[in-house]
Parts: sequence; C-alpha cells; structure tokens
Amino acid sequence: MDEIQAIRQLKKDDIGGMEFLVTRYQVKAARAAFLITRDEDMAKDVVQNVFIRIYQRADRFDESCPFEPYLMRSVINSALNACRDERKSISLEGSAEMIEGLIARAASVESQVEYSQMKNEILTALGKLPPRQRAAIMQRYYLGMSEKEMAVALDAAPGTVKWLLNSARAALRDLLGKGTDNER
Repeated sequence: MDEIQAIRQLKKDDIGGMEFLVTRYQVKAARAAFLITRDEDMAKDVVQNVFIRIYQRADRFDESCPFEPYLMRSVINSALNACRDERKSISLEGSAEMIEGLIARAASVESQVEYSQMKNEILTALGKLPPRQRAAIMQRYYLGMSEKEMAVALDAAPGTVKWLLNSARAALRDLLGKGTDNER
C-alpha cells in the first residue's frame, strides 16, 4: 500500500488507510510536535488530534499533493497553537534523550565532557527561542526540510521562512556567544 491508496481508503471510510498513515508517520510527527511543545503529553495529543482531523476531512484531501508535507504542516501549526493556548514557558530540560541521536557521540572522556557542555548550552539556548523560531530550526536541521518544504509546511512565503531561519540562527548565535556569521 502507498499513500494514495491509503487516502483513497480513507475517502471510502475504510480505517485501514489511517492505520497505514499512522504507522508510517506517527513517530516523525510526534518528534516534531515534541520539539515544538517540549511536553510529551501535549505532543501526543497534538499528533492524535491531527490524525483525527485528517480522518474526518479525508474527503477534502487532494490526492495529487504529497501527504507528508500536509501532515507536518498540520502538526507544526497544531503544536504552535497548543503552545499559544497553554501560554506556558517551554523549557528543553529533560529532552536530552531526544537530542542524543542527533549529535555524534564523543570518543574520549575529554570530548565527552565538552560534548555534554555544548549540548546543554544548545538546549538552553533553544529553550529561549520563541516556539515559531524553534519550529523553524527543528524543521530545517532536525527534519532536514528544505526552505521550499518549510514554506509549504508553514503555509508561508519563502522569504518568511528565510527570515525565520535567519532570526533564529542570529538569536542562537547571540545566546551562545558566537557573535557574527564570520565566526562559525
């Protein structure tokens, strides 16, 4: 089965199509939601609600469009809305397990200490970014999305995506004490 077949099944009110889509994309969607909300329960709720909405509105889905960008846009927007609705400060504490797989393991004890310190600095700096900037960083560097894919996912102009990324990177540089682009 592929995405188009799964969506066609959903349009016929066959839940088997949803099973395929959930199995294929649930982990990626949950990670994206968690990186934005920083709350595991909230992230699970966001993803569950997005899949429910997709099921309820399957008849409106355009089969000529790829499913994954549509799903990720829905997850990101829902996660941002959940953060706004909760109006709570989101920290990155306790998320080291999620980030572990993203940063290569250090070989020596000294480099492990440096790695741990750098990781904590990055997590702290990311936690100080607004959710929308954190979402842009997550999309680009964690999910590996291109700026064009990000524009589709965020339903924003390419210039807005570039601005979000640049402002997020500038804020991270300032927070990490790295100064200008020339020092990278």
